Amino acid sequence: MERSLVLVKPDAMQKGLAGAIIGRLEEQQLKTVALKMLHIDTALAEQHYAMHVGKPFFEGLIKYITSTPVVAVIFQGENAVDAIRKTMGSTDPAQAEPGTIRADFGTDIQNNSVHGSDSLESAEREIKLFFNEDEIFDY
Repeated sequence: MERSLVLVKPDAMQKGLAGAIIGRLEEQQLKTVALKMLHIDTALAEQHYAMHVGKPFFEGLIKYITSTPVVAVIFQGENAVDAIRKTMGSTDPAQAEPGTIRADFGTDIQNNSVHGSDSLESAEREIKLFFNEDEIFDY
């Protein structure tokens, strides 16, 4: 079974969409094995988005993700990474398939409502950033 990280981002939190987003992912036969609400500080944001250091949008991305609390969730299931990516839709909501989370709730590339790990390697790294082992449940 794969595990992957999802973050309900600030724009979705401000719209009260955390439950709807989590529900859509659970409908894909993905099991929630960890969940918490947190305010990402600058240090954690910089670790999470380290691959974007030096890019013109990096500072704005850090400011955005630290602007409000987010919900962090670990989902587990068959092909979890791909199932989550498909359910989220394209990073750009304007290009996302109708019915996906980003098409329905996102407004632009930054304010696209949800983050999901893009590979098993990213999922492993991101899960360790946001959760301790004792916060992850196996049931």
